[in-house]
Amino acid sequence: MAVEEKRAWIMIVVTVAAYGAYLAVILGRSGSGPLAQQPYAAALLWTVGAAIVSSIALHITVALLSPEEGKVKDQRDREIHQFGEHIGQSFIAIGAVTGMILAMAEADQFWIANALYLGFVLSALLASTAKIASYRLGFHPW
Repeated sequence: MAVEEKRAWIMIVVTVAAYGAYLAVILGRSGSGPLAQQPYAAALLWTVGAAIVSSIALHITVALLSPEEGKVKDQRDREIHQFGEHIGQSFIAIGAVTGMILAMAEADQFWIANALYLGFVLSALLASTAKIASYRLGFHPW
């Protein structure tokens, strides 16, 4: 398995774990009132920060444990990475537009922040899934 494919798997696992932890914390607090009135900023910042630190640590571990010949990125790896990132960017745009619409509709900050966070999560998941599919099913540049 190529190092870049391993990195895509790491991104999927870390993203799902971090967002799952965030949802567990937020939904766990929701029993005492409306969801939008619950404190969310600290949980959001902690889960995003933990995801970043975990991702960096796992990427370093994979790089150290990978054989030297697996660390070389060829043209195909670069094209797959670029393809995955282009695919994933769509959800960043969707999340940003959704956040902007919510702000213009004067929605609560909770919903705006969560729309943006979900856009980033879906972007990471889609980009990583596209990369893995390209490695597993074959990649044919346009």
